[in-house]
Amino acid sequence: MPFKLLAQLAWRNLGRHRRRNGMLLAAIAVAVAGVVLLNTMLRGMEGEVREVVLDNLTGHVKVLRSGYLADPGIRHGFELPADWQAGLDAEALRGWAARLRVPTVVMSERETRGAQLVGVDPAREGISFIGRASVVGEPLAGAQDRRLLMGRALAEQLRTAVGRRVVLVTQAADGRAREVGYRVAGVYESDFAGLEKVFVFTGAAALQETLGTTFVTEVSVRLSDAADERQQGALADTLGAAFAGLDVLGWQQLEPQAAVIVEMADFGVFIYFAVVMGALVFGLVNAMATAVMERVREMGMLRALGMRPAAVVAQVMVECSLVMALGVALGLGLALAVFAPFADGIDLGAFDLDKSLAQMGMRANFVPLMTAADVVLVAVLSVALGAVASLYPAVRAVRVPPLAALTGGRFGAAGQRRKAARTDDAAANSAVDD
Repeated sequence: MPFKLLAQLAWRNLGRHRRRNGMLLAAIAVAVAGVVLLNTMLRGMEGEVREVVLDNLTGHVKVLRSGYLADPGIRHGFELPADWQAGLDAEALRGWAARLRVPTVVMSERETRGAQLVGVDPAREGISFIGRASVVGEPLAGAQDRRLLMGRALAEQLRTAVGRRVVLVTQAADGRAREVGYRVAGVYESDFAGLEKVFVFTGAAALQETLGTTFVTEVSVRLSDAADERQQGALADTLGAAFAGLDVLGWQQLEPQAAVIVEMADFGVFIYFAVVMGALVFGLVNAMATAVMERVREMGMLRALGMRPAAVVAQVMVECSLVMALGVALGLGLALAVFAPFADGIDLGAFDLDKSLAQMGMRANFVPLMTAADVVLVAVLSVALGAVASLYPAVRAVRVPPLAALTGGRFGAAGQRRKAARTDDAAANSAVDD
């Protein structure tokens, strides 16, 4: 039977029960919109976690000497090979930065705190949070700058301010403790107070001179926003060839807890879809089964006119798939309408949650993320689920005996047996009366 004719019959049947089909379409639309919007929140959380990790001086891939993570210090530094970045794909990169990071003790006139002293080239720190942080006072002028840039939270703990001097104690390349005075050039502010308490920055070349070394302790490379995991793997291979004998680690290895959160978000998308759409399928099957039972005479007439059982099954499946497809289209439209006003972010700071969010590692401006892949996945799986759900009412429709349907019989062979039993009982009763 031509598909066009099946589609026409299915479309006509949808219009015959507008109220019931309208309620079914509304339920499907709300369910689909809910799943899509929930996915945007999960993807937003996933992107937020990944962005925070990459910003936290990590990047997508980092080069370290073996043993540095267990014992961070200048003795686990390494010399930058000549032209090591020659093999990198510049179009796929957002940037790279070579840093010198060592533990230090910061002393002001009143307080003493432990921190991480990081020597940087400010021109290359667009790949980390410090490159975009707002600064009270002056930012570092370059790799030769001997001044200090510290976080607001640490400055408050030390009770110091811009323009004042502090003393830093750290271990030099010769193994001896080195005590050096620095003037605070500026105080930076980050979205997270934890970062402000941990990191203090100075010029990389100036710090190398202070510690008596030409080493760096890490090279961080960040891919562009459009890059994927395959490009990260290729980048790691390229860096492994350039830095033979050193550890080349991805952000997933450096921050395993954040990697688990991202994986859970991916898995959560399928869980929520299965729960919501699984519940919806029961309503869809019930509605379609009811529609089939109400059209017993019609099914019998079509079978009597020569419509094959396979065509009956196809008609019911097409009808069910049309309902699901229309509901999915309405749901996607509803999801887009709700998502559009919040595409640039949701200001959670308006609810006075800034400090709580910062402690959880989240920014106050939460940005939900809607991806084309998620939208297509929900649409395809929903329609496919509707087609699978239509099998039960379709099989029941095939069981309609044409003769029973034309003579007003009950649905199915069981109904015919019950009708025959009632006929026999009536005949027996009539004989007794006679």
